[in-house]
Amino acid sequence: MKVPPSTYLTEMKESLKHLVQILSRDFSYVSLLSTDSIGMRYSVRKRAIEVRQSNWCERGSVIRVYDGHRYFEYSFNNLKRDSREDVESLAAEISQRFQRDAAKVKELPFTLPDLPAISEEPLSGSWQGEVGILADTVSTEETTRRLSRIKDRAFDSSEHLVEIDVRFEHMRVSKLFLSVKKDLEQSYSWAQGYLIPVVRKDDIIREMFASYSGLKGVELIDEMEAGLPETMSIAEELLAAERVEPGEYEVILSPGIAGLLAHESFGHGVEMDMFIKGRAKAAEYLGKAVASPIVSLRDGARAAEQTGSYWFDDEGVPGGDTLVIEKGIFNTGISDLLSALRLCTPPTGNGKRESFERKTYTRMTNTFFTEGEDSLEDMIASVKKGYLLEKFLSGMEDPKNWGIQGQILYAREIREGKLSGKVVSPVFMFGYVPDVLGSVSMVSREVQHFGSGMCGKGHKEYVKNSSGGPYIKTVMRLG
Repeated sequence: MKVPPSTYLTEMKESLKHLVQILSRDFSYVSLLSTDSIGMRYSVRKRAIEVRQSNWCERGSVIRVYDGHRYFEYSFNNLKRDSREDVESLAAEISQRFQRDAAKVKELPFTLPDLPAISEEPLSGSWQGEVGILADTVSTEETTRRLSRIKDRAFDSSEHLVEIDVRFEHMRVSKLFLSVKKDLEQSYSWAQGYLIPVVRKDDIIREMFASYSGLKGVELIDEMEAGLPETMSIAEELLAAERVEPGEYEVILSPGIAGLLAHESFGHGVEMDMFIKGRAKAAEYLGKAVASPIVSLRDGARAAEQTGSYWFDDEGVPGGDTLVIEKGIFNTGISDLLSALRLCTPPTGNGKRESFERKTYTRMTNTFFTEGEDSLEDMIASVKKGYLLEKFLSGMEDPKNWGIQGQILYAREIREGKLSGKVVSPVFMFGYVPDVLGSVSMVSREVQHFGSGMCGKGHKEYVKNSSGGPYIKTVMRLG
């Protein structure tokens, strides 16, 4: 079914268009982004059920204007519907605010760079995503009943299970972008879920998790229920897991771990607002080899269908599909609109805000390595002593020095071309990006995408995104 647009934005549209028209009398460029996002978050455990509003909910607008030198922004959520007088009053308040800010900029003890005006081509249209069953049309009672059934099945399947958290979250996102030349609307829905069992045997306690996500509705719960047996089986295996012996190994990254590598190495590292600030080593490698010739990497809101997808970004730029690395060569980075103006490059549709109250930054959307020509069976057979890494927990990168590290829930030992049956947990992986990507020797055919997490810019500015890839064989240090 189609995801319906926001009733609130539909009712507010004429007032918001009028606001843009008024401000256009005083400023050479004016744009407005208005957002209405609603959703719920569920958690079902052994003795508790929690239902609350999602942290991703928001309703409000942000205005951007250009005074001939630089851009200023003003966010608000107090505009009344169908009130011409209120629109004119807000326009006057915004105009005065921008004039005061421009005056303060002139008093600064340093000079800010002038930016060119945004040049827009006329563009209008609307986009509605599709889901199986829209989650906000299903009652809270029915949703919690289905999640509770998964919880009960988990306890029936394992004598070692002491707790399980069955989580489900859904969002319906609606956005409106207006300028003199643009009139854009989009509405789509995403959902994500987790199975997090905790098992115990004697004094050993282990936690497993499985994640699910997509541009979907409550049909995602069916996927969670289908994945429960495998999740519980692995949780039981972890009770016998050993520690890994630190060292450098041949490793096969599962699609989830490949996604972590993509995100940390050539995700953050090629966000081009970092180029302007001199904080990205990748800027030195444009047009140069940064990886094995069998490695290619893409990012884009339209490069895949996952939680990082959209029709246009928060600056009204259509979502893109950027070939960041092509056969080992670093082609280009990703950018928001203002960074592209500074760098004299085309914007890639990667301008995203945490909310209407926050600044736009260059952010990843769907970031993933593309498919290769190998099979997983052949990759395992080629490893004399190494590990198949599974289930990433977290990652960190240093875009200035290109070091990366990741925390992995578990790995399976490979000896003489076969899985030995030994499981190690937890595992930490480390590497220098050119070395890790340059050591890639095999890439599998299938690509998977994972979008159940979120990404920060440093320690803040969280947004939705996805990452992924095929199975990838390389060399990394483990500990």
